[in-house]
Amino acid sequence: MTEAILAPVASLGRAVLLALAAIGRIAIFAAQVLGHLLRPPFYAREFGLALLQIGWFSLPVVGMTAVFTGGALALQIYAGGARFSAESVVPSIVAIGMTRELGPVLGGLMVAARVASSIAAEIGTMKVTEQIDALTTLSTNPLKYLVVPRVLAATLAVPVLVAAGDSIGIMGGWLVGITRLDFNSATYLKNTADFLEAWDVGSGLVKGAVFGFIIALMGCYHGMHSGRGAQGVGAATKSAVVAASVLILAANYLLTELFFST
Repeated sequence: MTEAILAPVASLGRAVLLALAAIGRIAIFAAQVLGHLLRPPFYAREFGLALLQIGWFSLPVVGMTAVFTGGALALQIYAGGARFSAESVVPSIVAIGMTRELGPVLGGLMVAARVASSIAAEIGTMKVTEQIDALTTLSTNPLKYLVVPRVLAATLAVPVLVAAGDSIGIMGGWLVGITRLDFNSATYLKNTADFLEAWDVGSGLVKGAVFGFIIALMGCYHGMHSGRGAQGVGAATKSAVVAASVLILAANYLLTELFFST
């Protein structure tokens, strides 16, 4: 009887301990990465390739996501504002919504789906094929060679993607506004410029940098701790995307609370 009562509590305790251990391992890994960021040697070629892969090649998917999100946001705000005769708020709400929240979060999630999985699969495959052991044999620090360039590239590239996504999303709302909602183009753009503040954009860029760090960190961490074989690489890829997505949403709340709480 006692064992039956305590079994669920023990299972819950084991789950909590495993979660805390995982958080600790990730925190130690992040501290090691940060410790190597400013210490030589620097692998410029790896950094350039990572910047191209993470930044330039992610632009199409971020842009498409942003333009459809901006258009849908304009339609929804117009439909809701019409109930209170407040259709004129569409340009300002679209701009603020895209720059503060939707641009960084949706851009971060799309990059996480594309980049975290790619990094985890690449590094996991290198571990399975013992390429990481070969780097160590050649006196090359795998953390410096594989992880630091990707984390630095993502931290710098994602804010640029967020800025591009914000612009494209606002233009998506403008396009829907003048073609479907009968807004005057000049008036729409003027309202957007009048109500949008510098910190609205700046806060989104800061979020983008944090999200970029999280994306690359999760991809590298799960790749470096991948299990053996194809099944292990697949599990690492899935875990990287899930962890990056959840941490992006959690970090978004914390940053929003920090930036905009009264």
